[in-house]
Amino acid sequence: MRLSLSDLRLFVVVAEQANLTHAAALVHLSLTATSTRIRAIEEQAGMALLERQARGVRLTPAGEAFAHHARLMLQQAESLRAELQEYGGGLQGHVRVFANTTAMTEFMPEILAGFLAAQPRVTVGLKEHANHEIARGVREGRADLGIAAGAVDPQGLDAFHFATDRLVLVCARRHRLARRAKVALAEVLGEAFVGMHEDSTIARFLTRVVEEMGMAAPKLRVQVSSFDAMCRMVEAGVGLGLAPESAAHRHQAAGMGIALVALKDDWALRQRYLLTRQGQRLPAYAHELIARICAHHGPVWPGPARP
Repeated sequence: MRLSLSDLRLFVVVAEQANLTHAAALVHLSLTATSTRIRAIEEQAGMALLERQARGVRLTPAGEAFAHHARLMLQQAESLRAELQEYGGGLQGHVRVFANTTAMTEFMPEILAGFLAAQPRVTVGLKEHANHEIARGVREGRADLGIAAGAVDPQGLDAFHFATDRLVLVCARRHRLARRAKVALAEVLGEAFVGMHEDSTIARFLTRVVEEMGMAAPKLRVQVSSFDAMCRMVEAGVGLGLAPESAAHRHQAAGMGIALVALKDDWALRQRYLLTRQGQRLPAYAHELIARICAHHGPVWPGPARP
């Protein structure tokens, strides 16, 4: 298929408006020209992408897929344009990183502060994603580096284990569970909880865990955007929390009135991995960032895989 970016933009606008007349007005084309270009796109696709209706249009299943990929291609084109502008201004390089919630909030800020100070002509794009999206993003080349925890499909990836992530129950020091050494999640699901925001990787992970247990989701009294906020809410008695042990212990050591209770559940122990695409040749500054992440947790980065 030979499609221009303007064709992709037009189709996305039509998909969003579900109406050719409205879309034509937004892209400053006549209705005839818009209809002609959409039909040309469908001819190249070899199938109908829209269903024409009395009051607009509706995407066919193929049209849904086309719109999804068109959005991705437009986003990549915009990223390319922005990145090239930065190179024109003296940028040496850019590292795209997909990471989970723990990495985003707990250790990447400190690591990036040192890395960016040492590499003033390098920028980093850091985005939070769920584990499966992290792996897919690295595999598809949308990210240079992935930081994930738990089970990861290794197909097409090089995975380096650099740390262990253990989830614990966090409760106020005066809470009745504070004296327990261990507890199973099923025992406390009836309690009020303080949760991370619904789009966070840890929230998605726990939703899947509870579904697999066949139990009702925990009662979330409030959702927050950081483990610091979670621990403060827990300390105030709003509810229980589930957090990485390293994050919860750091807040406890800082003087918060919280207690950490180990979870009996096997899924509470998760391995952390650095993901790169198989056969990918990363620049030296990207390897430096990976080495800093490893050094922060103890292991030594062995460097790029040898053929």
